[in-house]
Parts: sequence; C-alpha cells; structure tokens
Amino acid sequence: MQGTRNKSIRRYWLCSLRLTILILFSTVAFAEASKLAPEKQTRLEAAVARFMAANNIPGVSVAVVENNAYEWSAGFGMADLENFVPATSQTLYRLASISKPITATAALLLWQQHKLDLDAPVQKYCPAFPQKDATITTRQVLGHLGGIRHYKADSQDDLEVGNTRHFDDTIQSGLKFFADDPLVAKPGTSFHYSTQGFTLVGCALEGASGEKYVDYVQKNILQPAGMLHTRTDDRFALIPYRTRFYQKDKSGEIKNADFLDSSYKVAGGGWLSSADDMARFAVALLTDRLLLRSARDLMWTSLKTADGKETGYALGWGTGKDLGVPDVEHGGGQQGTSTFILMVPERKAGVIVLMNIESADSSGLATELVKVLLGIQTTNAK
Repeated sequence: MQGTRNKSIRRYWLCSLRLTILILFSTVAFAEASKLAPEKQTRLEAAVARFMAANNIPGVSVAVVENNAYEWSAGFGMADLENFVPATSQTLYRLASISKPITATAALLLWQQHKLDLDAPVQKYCPAFPQKDATITTRQVLGHLGGIRHYKADSQDDLEVGNTRHFDDTIQSGLKFFADDPLVAKPGTSFHYSTQGFTLVGCALEGASGEKYVDYVQKNILQPAGMLHTRTDDRFALIPYRTRFYQKDKSGEIKNADFLDSSYKVAGGGWLSSADDMARFAVALLTDRLLLRSARDLMWTSLKTADGKETGYALGWGTGKDLGVPDVEHGGGQQGTSTFILMVPERKAGVIVLMNIESADSSGLATELVKVLLGIQTTNAK
C-alpha cells in the first residue's frame, strides 16, 4: 500500500512539473504581439504562472484591454493534455454564465431599437411562457428578480445540471425544463440567480426581433464586435480550437470533466468563445460600438428590489466597487470551465480569464490581473 501511495504521489508531482514547464513554454510561444509596457506584461505573465502552479490548472487564456483597446492576450498551459495541444489566445472555452452578458447586450439593443419594452409582461414577447400569479417583466428576469428558479440541485445527478440530451430548438426546448414550475418569489421582491431565466430572456428576444435567438445574436452582437470564432457549444460539431474540459477528483488529480450538453441553455450558459473574441466584445462595449451610451449605462446600473435595496446586479452583469472604482463583471462555471470578465469603464480597461477546468478561482485571477493593469497595490492570487 505504501509503495502504491508513493507512486501516486510521484505521478502527481511529475504531472505538476510538466504543467509548470508547459506554462513557461506557452507564455512565450503563444502570446499575441503586445502593446503593453514590457514590465506590465511581465507582471501579468508572472501572476498567471503563479496561479496555475499553485492550483494545478491545465490551461488558461487571458486577454487585456487598456485605453479602450485590445492590447494583449496569451495562452498558458494545455488545451488538450492527452494530445499535447497548447492553449492559445484563440482556444475556445465554454463561457458558461458569461454567456449572460452577451444575451443582455442583445436585449438592450432591442430596447434601444424600440422593439423590446423591458417593463412589459414577458409573455408579450414569449407567449409560450405561461401566465403566473404576478406579472414578470424582461427587466426583472435580466436582473434575476423575476422569481424564476435556478437548477433544482447543484449536482451532476440533476437532469438539468448534467443534461445529456441535445436540442436543436434551444429556446423552446429549454423553456420546457422550468416553464410550468411555480415561482420561487414574487417578482421584484428578492434576488434569485437563475440561468433558466435567461432562456426566458432568449425567448423574449426571439419574439421582439422576429428571429431565432442564435441568429440575432450572431448578426447583431458577434459580427459587429468582430467575434468571428464565438459560437454555440455543439457537442456534435467539429469545432476548431475547442479545448478539452477537465475537473479534479478528491485527491486533486486532473480528470476529464463530467458530460454536458448545454444546448437547452445557450442564452444563459451555452456559448463558446476565446480570450481574443471576448476582448473584442469588451472593446465594442467600452467604445459604444454595440450600444448607445444610454443603453449601456442602463445595462450596467444595479437594480433594486421593491423595498429599495440594491442587488449588486444590473441587467446581465454584476456590479461592484471593490477596486475603489466602479466595475462591471460576470463569472461562469460549469463542467470543464471557469471564466471571468471584469471591466473598469472609467479606466477604459478590462481583463478576460478563461480556464478549461471547473471550480477554479477565475474571479481571483481576473482581479489580480486588473490590479496589475491599473497599478493598484496587489497581493499574489492563489
């Protein structure tokens, strides 16, 4: 038994050593041409390397926006451990819940075009969603104030969390998971985070635009922003640059992640994207290329409950001031991925972090990187 245990320990440390070597290799070989100050880039790279070594992360891609411009990105470690494929800034990761800001941007564009009334009953645009005991608006659902439930359980055994069925009609099929369930709270009274609710937003988007959700987002958000490689996470499709997805077992050993078909929740957690593309998304928002400033400001203003308390969540975006200046952000996590987008509009800056392993502290790394970017006193991310 002792010999077997020692062999396992040796395998673990050899794996960690290989990952450290790969981190250092890919830092040099797969970084985009940088417009950052060399010292700042070196500190960003060092922060990522420390984080990966401390947390045994297989692959990370990051991108940096500074002065409202996409200035630097890089891949670190491996996109595919079995086939020895390095991560790059073009590697496609599951966005998980940072799909929500994409959907919210599409909804605000329809509001800007006077096609979507955020305060009308959501059934005006999504008649497939049944009437409830109280009126629910698209604004409330975008801000997780609509009383729509989240998953039934936080477990792979939940047929939603661990869904294995594939749906071509992503919105209407997704609605069937929760549409007939009772509300968890009266709309407007309390914050209840809900990925399912964003399927309802996707349905409202279809009704307001007269187009399929995916088609509208591709034509009106992704293409104008230059996000040419972002697409839905279709497990049947052959998708160049898509990463493999990983998790850790109880001993900390890296394994392939549990299976997921996210086709039923594309609007809230079913897109694939790269650090490159998400940086372009950030720049397009910061420079008002996707939305008028009035629409963008509305999207980034925290909502309040009926009793006047701020929720710290706007329309598809989290809001905060932990950096000493207002920021907008969103994180994501699901099978085989941990993601974060963090922007500081007043400083014209932002950071994207995408990892191919679940339950990693993408928020912590993104915060560390943005502090380096803004010159804020920082401690090492762990």
